[in-house]
Amino acid sequence: MVREHRGWPGPGRGPGGRGHGRGGWQHADLPPAAEAAAWLRGRLPDGWFTGEPEVTVDREEILVVGTLAALDEEFTDDDTGRADRAAAEAGRITRFREQTREERIEVARQAEHRYQRKVAWGARIGESEELFTTLSVPVMTRLRQQERMVLDTLVDAGVARSRSDALAWTVRLVGEHADDWLGELRDAMSKVDELRSQGPTAS
Repeated sequence: MVREHRGWPGPGRGPGGRGHGRGGWQHADLPPAAEAAAWLRGRLPDGWFTGEPEVTVDREEILVVGTLAALDEEFTDDDTGRADRAAAEAGRITRFREQTREERIEVARQAEHRYQRKVAWGARIGESEELFTTLSVPVMTRLRQQERMVLDTLVDAGVARSRSDALAWTVRLVGEHADDWLGELRDAMSKVDELRSQGPTAS
């Protein structure tokens, strides 16, 4: 499964409007990555995950998250058992990360060459999930006073350590509560792209 997250390229040399060379790739120059999940299914070694990995794509990054085989050990349903289960799951994810490091580096190198995006990884098992080598991309924006006051309130209340953290917190909150709407929006944008590609081209 591939999910493509898209943003609007801004002017200048922001993350979506960079040139070749020192500035990177322009958004318009990026190759499509809609088939990234299919390519990864064919490229990843057998046995890594119990099913198809979840692949999320945006302008900067391809994130690959797969589900590991369930633990064989049985745990009690009390506080001690739940803590032991969480620890065992964390250890299993760490083992996967260490054992597959060299192969993941090679897969990432090939995918980065093919799609001109960085590749990040994650794994989940049971109720545990861990992402590793993910990007943290700065995004510039301009906010009016009322919008800045919202961020400052979150900082003053101890919800966030800085305006940057507060902005990231609000984005996560919107994502959690508007996931269905955002999904419909991305589907609509994909249909627009399909219709545009089927239309006549200028000679």
